Amino acid sequence: MPAFSYEAITRHGKKQKGRIEAVNKAAAVSELKQSGVYVSSIMEEKQSVLQKEISIHLFRPVKSQHFVVFLRQLATLIRAGVGIVDSVHILSQQSESKELRRVLREAAGDIQRGSQLSEACAKHPKIFEPLFLSMLRAGEASGSMEIVLDRMATFYEKSHYTREKIKSAMMYPVVMMVLTVIVTIFLLTNIVPMFVNMFASFNAELPAITKTVLAVSDSLVSTWYVYLLVLIGSVIAIRAILRMPRGRYAFDYILLKIPVFGSLFQKGSLARVTRTLSTLFSSSVPVLQSLTIVENVADNIVVSRAIAASKESLRQGRPLSEPLKKSWVFPPLVTHMIAIGEETGSMDTMLEKIADFYEAEVEATVDRVKALIEPLMIVVLAVIIGAIVLSIMVPMFEIFNQVK
Repeated sequence: MPAFSYEAITRHGKKQKGRIEAVNKAAAVSELKQSGVYVSSIMEEKQSVLQKEISIHLFRPVKSQHFVVFLRQLATLIRAGVGIVDSVHILSQQSESKELRRVLREAAGDIQRGSQLSEACAKHPKIFEPLFLSMLRAGEASGSMEIVLDRMATFYEKSHYTREKIKSAMMYPVVMMVLTVIVTIFLLTNIVPMFVNMFASFNAELPAITKTVLAVSDSLVSTWYVYLLVLIGSVIAIRAILRMPRGRYAFDYILLKIPVFGSLFQKGSLARVTRTLSTLFSSSVPVLQSLTIVENVADNIVVSRAIAASKESLRQGRPLSEPLKKSWVFPPLVTHMIAIGEETGSMDTMLEKIADFYEAEVEATVDRVKALIEPLMIVVLAVIIGAIVLSIMVPMFEIFNQVK
């Protein structure tokens, strides 16, 4: 997400400088205004590709479990009547995360100087995402901070669990595939060449399978750098395509259409989207703001665009469910339950039921995928290694027969 450096004036007339992450400049200004400051200047920070990749993939400042514990403890302290400043100060000394302790110490100082908790947290966008900040503002406005914090803790717990289930489903085939490639390359580059001279010395007619394996082995040994360059070039090309809107959309579309795994990705994305919307609606966050947040946290651009269309539909006074029905990403179960929620005024409850259903579906699908993939990958590994061993054994038997 783009980052913006800004200068602003607080409600107390003090100058404030900071950094905020948002979808665009307008969204950044809007979020800062909601936090109670007047923006005097704002500029997007330019990042290199390397910086973007590092910030996205390497720096995860606070682990999900540490953040959930912080939310639960903060809710408990507020419910017990402990003041915000004291609560944040206490947690800044107890958290297991070094980065979270540092940020909470700074936040406690800001709150003591007159800032609200949401304003103090907004200064640390790498730790506190827009979803959390919107929920926090809603809790401050309604006076139900402890309820909102408990909801957010539940949300992060369930989201983390769903993502981990999907990762576990992907991990086994990836590990088996890597293992298969490593074993195959080792056999072709170290074991097979040992038999080449022996076959040549007997002038034996080699079977087709042996010729094929020997050709692949010779190619890997003599032109390995070509394969390496092709691999690096492919990675660079894929990354370049994913940075383009059309390329990213095509990639996410293909992900959802992959047999077996596509269904898993779709269910995981639907669970996250509906869980997020339910949490926002139940905390009285405005509908359009909620949809903007969900549009940005959706894991898939195909899903994100469908949500953007529903946002435009709401602006024009039409129901939320209407554009979703036109999108193949949202099954009839989802759109029907959303329509019922709109009619009965119980959207947050309906969305929570949808999220519960798809989270259970993700878990069941992961178990089925593991049961299917495990024997399949073993068969693939056996076929590849068996073919290599067979290519060596067949001519050896023929040579032994000739010697006899």
